[in-house]
Amino acid sequence: MYNILVVDDDKEIVESIEIYLRNEGYKVFKAYDGLEALDILTNEEIHLILMDIMMPKLDGIKATIKIRQEKNIPIILVSAKGEDTDKILGLNIGADDYITKPFNLLELIARVKSNLRRYMNFGNFNNETREDVLRSGGLELNTSTKEVKVDGNQVKVTPIEYRILELLLRNKGRVFSIDEIYEKVWKEESFNVENTVAVHIRRIREKIEINPKEPRYLKVVWGIGYKIEKI
Repeated sequence: MYNILVVDDDKEIVESIEIYLRNEGYKVFKAYDGLEALDILTNEEIHLILMDIMMPKLDGIKATIKIRQEKNIPIILVSAKGEDTDKILGLNIGADDYITKPFNLLELIARVKSNLRRYMNFGNFNNETREDVLRSGGLELNTSTKEVKVDGNQVKVTPIEYRILELLLRNKGRVFSIDEIYEKVWKEESFNVENTVAVHIRRIREKIEINPKEPRYLKVVWGIGYKIEKI
C-alpha cells in the first residue's frame, strides 16, 4: 500500500481526491497548507504528494522547495493556473508533474499511478543484465545504489532526472529527440512536451556541469535533440 499526501486548502477537493485514491487502494494523508504537509512528512513515510500551489501559511511552491532539499519523492503540483510559465516554474523548483484545475479525477489517478510506477522502479528501463556503473569522464551513475556522482562528489537527482541520465549514459554518443526522451522516460505518448523535457535537462545540467552554459557532458544537438558526450 502506497501513502499519498494530498495538500490543498479546499477541503472539498481534498475529500473528493481522497475518495478516488482510497478506492484505488492508497492510504491518504491530508494537509491544508504547506506547513501541515511538512509536519506529516517528518512523521510519516510518504510515497507521492499532490500539492496545491495557492495556500495560506506556506504555499505549494515554497513547500516543494523545502521538500526537495531532503526528499526525492514524486510531487504533482495542482493549481488553477494553467499558463506555461507557471508549469515551468513548478518543474524548475523540483515538481515531477503538473495538473490544472478543474481536472478530471480519473486523469489525476492515472498521473498518480504513472509517477508512482517511475518512482518505485527508480531507474529500471528493462530487466536485462546491466552494468552497475555507467560512466562518461567524471560523470558516473550507479544503477545498483541509484547514485549519481561528478568527480567523486554525489549529486542529488530526482527520479525523472535519474532516468534521463541513465537513458543517455547507457547510449553515450547517441542523440535522442525530445519525443524519444519523453516516451522512454515518462512511458507515455509525447504531445507538446518540449518545455517539460527542456526544464528537466536544464536542471540536470545545473547539477552535473561546472558551467551549464558550456556543458561538458550533456550536449544539445540543435534541431535534433540531446546526448551524453563520450569522454
